[in-house]
Amino acid sequence: MSGIVVVGTQWGDEGKGKITDFLAEKANVVVRFQGGNNAGHTIMFEGKKFSLHLIPSGIFRKETLNILGNGMVINPKALLEELEMIEKSGIIDYNLAVSDRAHVVLPYHLILDELFEDLKENDKKVGTTKKGIGPAYTDKSARIGIRICDFADLEVFYEKLKGNINYYNKIFKIFNRPELSLEEIYEEYKLYSIKIKPFVKDTGIILNNKFEENHNILFEGAQGSLLCLDHGTYPYVTSSSPTAASVPLNTGISPMLISEVMGVTKAYSTRVGSGYFATEFEDETAKKIRNIGNEYGTTTGRPRRIGWLDTVALRHSKRISGITGLSIMLLDVLSGIETLKICVAYRLHEDIIDYIPASIKDVEQCEPIYIELPGWDEDITKISNFSDLPDNAKDYLNKISELTGIEIAIFSVGPDRTQTIVLKDLYK
Repeated sequence: MSGIVVVGTQWGDEGKGKITDFLAEKANVVVRFQGGNNAGHTIMFEGKKFSLHLIPSGIFRKETLNILGNGMVINPKALLEELEMIEKSGIIDYNLAVSDRAHVVLPYHLILDELFEDLKENDKKVGTTKKGIGPAYTDKSARIGIRICDFADLEVFYEKLKGNINYYNKIFKIFNRPELSLEEIYEEYKLYSIKIKPFVKDTGIILNNKFEENHNILFEGAQGSLLCLDHGTYPYVTSSSPTAASVPLNTGISPMLISEVMGVTKAYSTRVGSGYFATEFEDETAKKIRNIGNEYGTTTGRPRRIGWLDTVALRHSKRISGITGLSIMLLDVLSGIETLKICVAYRLHEDIIDYIPASIKDVEQCEPIYIELPGWDEDITKISNFSDLPDNAKDYLNKISELTGIEIAIFSVGPDRTQTIVLKDLYK
């Protein structure tokens, strides 16, 4: 029995989907534990490319149970569109369960998301995807959210929807926004409710039973640790916690059931949206990395900001998630770069620091301190062993492990499943 958590160590887009899909081969259950369709995973195998936003990466293995956990906020329309996309590709034999305690994203959440962002001054915008995720989590905290169990009961859904639309139409009126129609939304979402109801389960009970039966469980986070609502670069964060620490709360299991935490990082850094990014740079090398690495958002299509690897950020992620192994992604993208940089500390005024400050004012004044390593020119996309790597590539990986104090468990030299090299077996 193993409870393995896959978390991003940066600002998301690290390649978690590929690693989750890879590790799902030995998993009986794959669980998405937070976020909504504001995030995405791109998975490639057998020459096909799939972009997932809500559904766990284990969906492509018919013997694997895939769970959308209670910590998620789920747009039912988006979920059904994603299932339709998967079915059209020929994958019709899948195993899916949706937590009855997860919250539902509804049309007024998307309007509120855009409205709140538009009200902010330009330098205060957080770069939201405008998918309604933040307002859905706000409703959850305000105790007016509609949960999947409510959504599946059409009588309860109608009454709760009626109250919320009445409430939010008063807000929309203040901002001269058109009122929403209760009947139109109910009639549309009633159809989604009927289609989703067969998947609705008490997934906390299912998960605990699976652990008792000694199954391997894989927990798949969205986004990255530095977007954590509590421990990220606040306020430029998401509305939930993508850390391993949030898994028990967001899935209904004991913390004692987590045996390994796989931290996924790119061999460099990227970020989408607003917020300070210490190692960001923009030159011909950055353009090369962006183009070769296809650094454009899975959900938004926005060009990702490019930076050198930041081990201050990696150590921060290690502390808040208890990372036991690193997975280094997109190592092949760095081939052909003469000199590589790694951030080892920050300079804040007169001090050298090894942490990310809580104050965004201090964060924005941090200057990266780098070491430099020689790069390599060789094409590494066809290698299958660590020993086959060029010496400079080996040195680069070893230096990351040394600076973070985390063993490298996996590294990737291309997008396909077969281009994944395992150095440590996570399953006991």
